[in-house]
Amino acid sequence: MNVKPLSDRVLILPNPAEEKTAGGLIIPDTAKERPLAGKVVAVGPGTQEVKMEVKVGDQVLYGKYAGQEIHVEGEDYLIMKQADILAII
Repeated sequence: MNVKPLSDRVLILPNPAEEKTAGGLIIPDTAKERPLAGKVVAVGPGTQEVKMEVKVGDQVLYGKYAGQEIHVEGEDYLIMKQADILAII
């Protein structure tokens, strides 16, 4: 991985979207919702005001519209401020 977040930013690999409903129906690509959880793959150093609380490998929950989507080495990632993360799971 050649992306290193700056300041209090975090790089997240979103969990894959659900392919089927609980009842077994297949969800088409146009109806899939953006996942709201993912795995932290890189963390910035933080700032004097913000201490980094997440670390590489943490599973996190984030807001529906949080972060900026980026495409690196064939994968889609989200980069966001640590404040946009709701919880570590």
